[in-house]
Amino acid sequence: EDKEGDDSNEEDSDSQQNEASRRKNYQRKNRDRKKAGEAPAKDQKESENKEKKTTKKGKEEENKQKKDRKNSTYSASSNSSDEESLSEEELAMLMEQVEQKKKLISTMRNKPWRMVKKLSVLREAQAFVEKFEGALGKGKGKKLYAYKMMMAKKWVKFKRDFENFKTQCIPWEMKIKEVESHFGSSVASYFIFLRWMYGVNLVLFGLIFGLVIIPEILMGMPYGSMPRKTVPRAEQATAMDFSVLWDFEGYIKYSALFYGYYNNQRTIGWLKYRLPMAYFMVGISIFGYSLMVVIRSMARNANESTADGDDDNFVFSWKMFTSWDYLIGNAETADNKFASITTSFKESIVDEQESNKDENIHLRRFLRVLANVLIICCLCGSGYLIYFVVKRSQTFSKMQNAGWYERNEVEIVMSLLGMFCPPLFETIAALENYHPRIGLKWQLGRIFALFLGNLYTFLLALMDDVNEKLAEEDVVKNITYWTLLSHHNSSVGNDSTATPPPLDPADVPRGPCWETTVGIEFVRLTVSDILVTFITILVGDFIRACFVRFVNYCWCWDLEAGFPSYAEFDISGNVLGLVFNQGMIWMGSFYAPGLVGINVLRLLTSMYFQCWAVMSSNVPHARVFKASKSNNFYMGLLLLILFLSLLPVAYTIMSLPPSFDCGPFSGKKRMYDVIQETIELDFPVFVAKIFSYVANPGLIIPAILLMVLAIYYLNSVSEAYQRANAELKKKMQMQREEEKNKRNNKASTGPMLQDLDDLLTPNTKTESQPKQAEDKKIESPDKTSPVRKPGKGAVVDGSPLTGGRGAAFTPPPHVFVTQPLPPRVRAPYPGQPRPWGHPLGPFPGRGRGQPRY
Repeated sequence: EDKEGDDSNEEDSDSQQNEASRRKNYQRKNRDRKKAGEAPAKDQKESENKEKKTTKKGKEEENKQKKDRKNSTYSASSNSSDEESLSEEELAMLMEQVEQKKKLISTMRNKPWRMVKKLSVLREAQAFVEKFEGALGKGKGKKLYAYKMMMAKKWVKFKRDFENFKTQCIPWEMKIKEVESHFGSSVASYFIFLRWMYGVNLVLFGLIFGLVIIPEILMGMPYGSMPRKTVPRAEQATAMDFSVLWDFEGYIKYSALFYGYYNNQRTIGWLKYRLPMAYFMVGISIFGYSLMVVIRSMARNANESTADGDDDNFVFSWKMFTSWDYLIGNAETADNKFASITTSFKESIVDEQESNKDENIHLRRFLRVLANVLIICCLCGSGYLIYFVVKRSQTFSKMQNAGWYERNEVEIVMSLLGMFCPPLFETIAALENYHPRIGLKWQLGRIFALFLGNLYTFLLALMDDVNEKLAEEDVVKNITYWTLLSHHNSSVGNDSTATPPPLDPADVPRGPCWETTVGIEFVRLTVSDILVTFITILVGDFIRACFVRFVNYCWCWDLEAGFPSYAEFDISGNVLGLVFNQGMIWMGSFYAPGLVGINVLRLLTSMYFQCWAVMSSNVPHARVFKASKSNNFYMGLLLLILFLSLLPVAYTIMSLPPSFDCGPFSGKKRMYDVIQETIELDFPVFVAKIFSYVANPGLIIPAILLMVLAIYYLNSVSEAYQRANAELKKKMQMQREEEKNKRNNKASTGPMLQDLDDLLTPNTKTESQPKQAEDKKIESPDKTSPVRKPGKGAVVDGSPLTGGRGAAFTPPPHVFVTQPLPPRVRAPYPGQPRPWGHPLGPFPGRGRGQPRY
């Protein structure tokens, strides 16, 4: 190192000698040119620039040689040079810059910049962070830090991509967003509810298909091996006719779609699968799972609605300045967002108008009572009509040559009532003039009452048919027993040891199998409801829209503005159609396991078909309104229909005896006996005792009472929390209004306080006016002499002993003079008494006492 230092000193001395010799040569040339007088200014400047460039090049070459030598000497200690490459201050500055760039990247979305500027700044910030973030590490930790940062970025990118993937996996999300942008959140809430119903039914179909249908098909007895799986001989000729299959008779009736197909063997297949127990538990678990999902959805919606809070303040300002999404890069998405913002403004305008509306209370009450009376009359008439039709259908079922209308009269009448009564209710509801959201709830409640009355009227009439079939089963059971006995005796004869040939299953007398009959009725209702819904949309929406669109040019009046105009989407009718269709699925799935699969196909086609119809044939409502923040009203209706659907199924399980020759519970007194049988044969004795103790009514009744008390307590606590929350909101609102009033009062009293200050300041200014006058008297001799030579008694300007402009006792600049100055009084000569009657103070221009500032 000493040798290298000597070499560097020698190089520095050589460079200094070269520079000195160059300067001497340059000075000689200048002297010669001055003497000769031939060197112009331009040549001189060019020569100077050339010499400077050569000197710079020489210095740069020397510096490069020095750096190369130093790099070669310190190549062995590369790690230490990396550590010393950045000082602590540079690292701190670099860290601060990296953090600023990260903060800029995270807040880039909120910047009010153009998209081009956002993208350019974002790329620059990302490049800076990627380049210098690894420099915060040192030595070997630098690579580890860079690796950690790389993995952290990849993890963030993976989470973002996974969230996008989950969003893309949500079925029909973009379709629903498009509908919401054009028709509002109220119409979109129906499609969200439809999607949720599709998911629930998909799970139910998985349970039934995987635990009941597939095991019976794979491990059960094949078709034609026993009477319950074989078409009777008298029906085989017409079993494949379309009219028979359309009525779900023939081969469909004796398939895995209905209850009667399943065998009553305790175990089937090499797995010893307990099919009767699985059938019973799956039927119960459908109701349990549905109840759990509905209650969970209601709780989640309630939490979301309370977490969002009220957005009643500055609604239009928030919508105006915060609605647009600046990350939209697709033209179609931008159009949808524009339509969505416009629709949300319409919704808010309707809410504002309804909140400020004045009305005649007495007239409004009279019209609302009248509307309710008319709707009650319609409900009673529809219930009586359904009861009459069901009773008449029982007589038609006994006729051999009944036509298609007689066989399907019940389904046709119920579908027509469901199609025409909701528009009638909506027409009557126009008398009430409710807010659109409140009117929708009333409409839903009335249609709910209509469907519920129709459904239970249908069930009551159907129970009469079931009782008749149960009475018929006793007769058929005896006939079947004697048929089998006579076949055995005739085939065996006198030889008692010979085995008789088996009787063909198609020739065995059958019972009515009331469970399959009930399942067929529910399947017919579901299929007829699907057809009526699709035909109504096709005729009432699409063909009507085509007629209005193409015939409007040659018609007598404006079809778009008048009759018939374009159709609006019927939210209440469609929602209640979904709810009651799901109620029929819950009730009928126990008697027709394949009904859930039919409903899954119905919901799947309804989503695409209704989305297409809404976007192509419907127009937004004249009074667009916001849906409630949660779909709990829909969920409440669904929960009620779930409970009402459970009652008939529970009654049949606990009270009615199963059919003797069809279904997994044939041969038992009640369907629930399969549980007792499984416990006695497959579980230890103490487990059976435990179940017997648990099933004791002495324990069940107190448990139910305890649950009721717990529900009452939790409901009371919830109401108390709601009241406390409402009071807290009121207090916060009052506090915010008080702060606003304080700010307004302060802004209004500011000018008044300023005027008071202006009125009070002249008192202080009058005290300083004599001093100003004295200062001017002292300055007056200076004006006579243009140039004043400072002598011994002269004092520098600005000292406190002078009355000049820089004096310490001049009035402050913020005081404004509001009164005219008094007339000037000449200053007395030295030694002459002052015009005022008091002696001089310690400072010129002041009275007695201490100086006042």
